[in-house]
This record gives sequence, C-alpha cells and structure tokens, in this order.
Amino acid sequence: MFCAVPGTRLPLTRGVLPDTRGPAPPQERAFGGTTRRRHEMRQSLGAKVAAVLAVAMASGGAFFAMSPAARSDAPCPMGMAYVGGYCVDRFEASLVEILPSGEERPWSPYLNPGRANVRAASTRGVVPQGYVSQVQAARACARAGKRLCSEREWFRACRGPRERNFGYGNTREQGRCNENHRWHPVVRLFSATTRYLWGMAPMNDPQINQLPGTVALTGAHAGCSNEHGLFDMVGNLHEWTDDPAGTFRGGYYMDTTQNGDGCWYRTGGHNTEYHDYSIGFRCCATANE
Repeated sequence: MFCAVPGTRLPLTRGVLPDTRGPAPPQERAFGGTTRRRHEMRQSLGAKVAAVLAVAMASGGAFFAMSPAARSDAPCPMGMAYVGGYCVDRFEASLVEILPSGEERPWSPYLNPGRANVRAASTRGVVPQGYVSQVQAARACARAGKRLCSEREWFRACRGPRERNFGYGNTREQGRCNENHRWHPVVRLFSATTRYLWGMAPMNDPQINQLPGTVALTGAHAGCSNEHGLFDMVGNLHEWTDDPAGTFRGGYYMDTTQNGDGCWYRTGGHNTEYHDYSIGFRCCATANE
C-alpha cells in the first residue's frame, strides 16, 4: 500500500481499486467536456498539479470572524467549533495512519484506506480525504475520540446560527465555495477509453482528485464559511453523516444543486461500504460542558 510523505504526489497513471461489496455507483450528470487523450492530460498535469499531503498532527492557523460560541475557549477539542451543545470539525477530514509502533504518518487523500488503522484530523490547508466509505469514516472519527455527525447536527452546523441556506447567506454567491465546475473529471479521464464511466474502478481512480479544478485545500475558499467558523460544508467534497441508510450532505465540487441547494443538499440510499472520489466527511463530538 502506498503511503505518501509530505510534498509528494501519487503517480498519475490509471489505478484500479475494485470494490464489489457496494451497489452500483450513483448516476452522475456529465457536465460536458472534451475527449482528450489521456497522454495529453498527463502532460498538462505535470505542470499544473501539486497535491498537498502534509497533514499536520494538530490544527492551527488563523480563522475568520466567528461567533463567541466558536472561540478557542469553547468546550471543544482543538480544530473543532462549538455549535450549541456539541462540537464540529472546522475542516473536512484528512487521515493519519497509526503504525504498529505507535508512530503516525499522513495517509494519501487519493486512496481508500481499506483496513488501515487511520484516525481523522481537522487541519487547515491540506487535501481532504475522499474515496472513503461511511464505515471507514466512522472508525476514523472514533479513533480520534469523535463520531460522525448526525443528520440534524450536520444540517444545523452548516446553516450556522442565523440558519442560512448556504451558511454565509441565503442566496448562492458564485465563487465563494468550491462548486459546480464545468468539466467533469471522470469524463475528462475516461470517456475515450472506458465504456462505463461510473463503475467502482474509474470512480476510485486516484488521478481524479489530482486534476486541476477538482478538490481544494481545506479552508482555501475563505468565504465558504459561517459564524461558527466551519469551512467547506457546501461543495468541495460530499460529507458522510451517521445515517444508517447511507446519506451524505452538502454536495461537492461538481454539484451543489442537483439534490438540494447548499446546506439542503442531501444524497441518500447508499450502501455504507460505498466509496468514491467525491465523498469525504467531518467529525462531531459531544461538548465538554
């Protein structure tokens, strides 16, 4: 199993990560695109892609204006915001692998963690973890002393104390969040070579989230936040909740409208073992009040 070190990126060659445990992948809308050959894509990627894998072991950095409930003196662990009785990770989760020796090292955000012993981290300025199932996300939160957010917790946190549809406001403002890009990365990579684009192998190819115009670093869209100081709850990556029916929220970089707008975006009915490039998570915890 490949494990990246800070400053490295995965080789941009087609990966096959089959998983026959889940159902057929969801239908996705192809947002147009070209049929560039893959060798041309690799040439452009060489100059444009710089995947950031340096996962800090603790959160830090400056935050934008927050409500008093989200201040650092709130009863929450570092890297979390207080949301009236519970805590929520400020950023979409990245993963840290815990080795048998007890040492830790970053896990590649472009690879499904499989059965690796990983914990969730809430860190600014890193590539968030995609390619992860609900079951794996729940385990990673538990190893961090947290849990997946419930549907109600996630929705309340996304809307912020003023209960606004996009967190930052009730009307969508283009460019504030990482959302609704024009060219679908799966189409760009595989339309010329793969008959069925939405199978588990192409949908879990590590190249996808390394393409320009896909996933953004956590907190990179400064305006995609609310008064709680929670970032990227709309767009960037879908986020698993603890719903046993298999639900993720918020949309991702290609779509924040098809299944609801902004915080109302909700996709259900997935096997909890399902994973693909578009799905990440963040953790919640009970406040230490």
